[in-house]
Amino acid sequence: MAERATLPEIYVSTDIETDGPIPGRHSILSIGSAAYAADKTLLATFSANLETGSGLVADERTAQWWSTQPEAWAACRRHTESPDAVMRRYVAWLKALPGRPVFVAYPAAFDFPFVLWYLERYAEENPFGYAVIDIKTYAMAVLRQPYRACGKQAMPADWFDQAPHTHVALDDALEQGALFCNMLAANLARR
Repeated sequence: MAERATLPEIYVSTDIETDGPIPGRHSILSIGSAAYAADKTLLATFSANLETGSGLVADERTAQWWSTQPEAWAACRRHTESPDAVMRRYVAWLKALPGRPVFVAYPAAFDFPFVLWYLERYAEENPFGYAVIDIKTYAMAVLRQPYRACGKQAMPADWFDQAPHTHVALDDALEQGALFCNMLAANLARR
């Protein structure tokens, strides 16, 4: 266990697409994770589309939103797999990373509860524990501004790489992971 504690943190930028706002009631449709070292080295990626969960139902407002995103909807419904298979494979992927995984998302308050619920329900294991970073909250600390004043539009342009925001889970995880690493570098440079 002491060996594991000395391993570096791996920032696992994660994005999910769902059919509603509440874990346990609605399903994850797609998950994408991009594992970054602190220096922004992309170490590995994970992506999967999930079958809807048994007993879970789609939210009407979310379905209406999806109707405005036909390409992203088509992308997250291709090659779906059972939640059991995906989450067990995800746990194995997380454990194979060369360090301790830290969940990173924008907003983590949405993505992490879903991922936690799915990990516990389908894999009966959570390699993240509660190591979670919300990108907007981190921006608040770096910018020294109130939370609601720290949306992406208020962040410095040099924090953003030229990456698309497509509502395809892996694309968005890559975009957000690069954003976080750029923020981390800017913050550490202030020391």
